[in-house]
Amino acid sequence: MTYNLTQINAAYDDQVVYHNHTDPHPRQSSLSDIILGGQDGLVNVLGVILGVAAATNDPRIVLVAGLAATFAESVSMGAVAYTSTLADADYYESEKSREYRHLRLSPEIEREEIRDIYRQKGFDGDLLDRIVDTITANKDVWVKVMMAEEHQLSPIDRRQAIRSAGIVGVSAVIGSLIPLIPFIILPVAVGIPVSIALSALVLFVVGAYKARVTVGHPGKSGLEMAIIGTVSALVGYAIGLLLKVPPVG
Repeated sequence: MTYNLTQINAAYDDQVVYHNHTDPHPRQSSLSDIILGGQDGLVNVLGVILGVAAATNDPRIVLVAGLAATFAESVSMGAVAYTSTLADADYYESEKSREYRHLRLSPEIEREEIRDIYRQKGFDGDLLDRIVDTITANKDVWVKVMMAEEHQLSPIDRRQAIRSAGIVGVSAVIGSLIPLIPFIILPVAVGIPVSIALSALVLFVVGAYKARVTVGHPGKSGLEMAIIGTVSALVGYAIGLLLKVPPVG
């Protein structure tokens, strides 16, 4: 069977459409930051307001405590995301400097490490020798390969720390406000179960979505996140019941 140039170009175009649109490689996303901030904010604030609601039965106190926890949580989570990202960047730079030092002081050992890495990938003979020679001919390439293959580390742009902090902080605010909504429009006694149910539903949806865009079973992932988050928040409710404030008068 022979193909003309038009058929070949059409087949190539179809492959481009599949590669870039139908099944693209995922770009670096903010999903982990969104889930970190949103889930942590929702669960923590839910636990706080459930505890306050159980202890006081006062909707104003519940809202004040929830809003205070919301913004304190968002600032705290954003700061943690910022400092942890910078810490990861500092660790990468530290290990990179160590690798350059090793290349200077013990190049033969480092060369053998490159050989071992690619031997384990299935290369041998002349091809393995050429790979080792090519990588070790440039110290910058050599170090990058060692960082990626030996240490499983990737470079981190320090500007990413600000972006990560912003995403985590905003996500924490949004997540924290979800369990508060029922207490704005409902009595405390009704708001408690509605808040729990709403929060569990949101956690389930987030868990299912995470599984759909990464790996795992959406139903199982959603159920796990909903159960873990709800049980964690119910600890606050239990503390509130134990420390219940007696009604005044």
